[in-house]
Amino acid sequence: MIAHAVFFYLFSFIAIVSAIMVTVARNTVHSVFFLILDFISISCLFIMIGAEFLGMIMLIVYVGAVAVLFLFVVMMLNVAQQKNEWFSSAKSSSHIPIGLLISLVIFFELIIVVGGWKYKPDLLNSSSITISKTITNTHSLGNVLYTDYIHLFQISGMILLVAMVGAIVLTFRTRPGLKRQSYIRQISREKSEGVEVIDVPNNKGVKIDV
Repeated sequence: MIAHAVFFYLFSFIAIVSAIMVTVARNTVHSVFFLILDFISISCLFIMIGAEFLGMIMLIVYVGAVAVLFLFVVMMLNVAQQKNEWFSSAKSSSHIPIGLLISLVIFFELIIVVGGWKYKPDLLNSSSITISKTITNTHSLGNVLYTDYIHLFQISGMILLVAMVGAIVLTFRTRPGLKRQSYIRQISREKSEGVEVIDVPNNKGVKIDV
């Protein structure tokens, strides 16, 4: 029990510090790495409290897919340079009230979640929660997701689809000073367009225009 408590507080401390470093780190790539460390710590906490399915899903989906996708997007879009340009531009002032409004909404939601036991004390009563010992955690989680909250689950899937399409649009947008490859033009070009044969006289060099 002592070792279990020590590891629980250790992973909790790592998760809290990593979450703070995600927002504090100046380099966006380092922020993504701290986010991956945060996901790993949270998955370890899930495994320690008996929710092994959620812990494995956190490792496979969030660390293996979402965090790596964030890393590639940050490296491809050069977010660090664009962030400095965004803060120094006049357009950034119009987005600050929207960001503050969203932050306030999330803050009040956290207050409601943490202080919900004052409004509904039955949440802390274990007798009001029915736990079946005949099915596993994975089975019960599947019943909840695909039976009770199927509509919310489908809406979250649509939101992820929109986010994926938005990431693709940001990747293929035109930016100054960026050269893109045209695979159709490269494949369909003739030999005369890619190779130039020059008759070089003996003992004389060739002038190449750069």
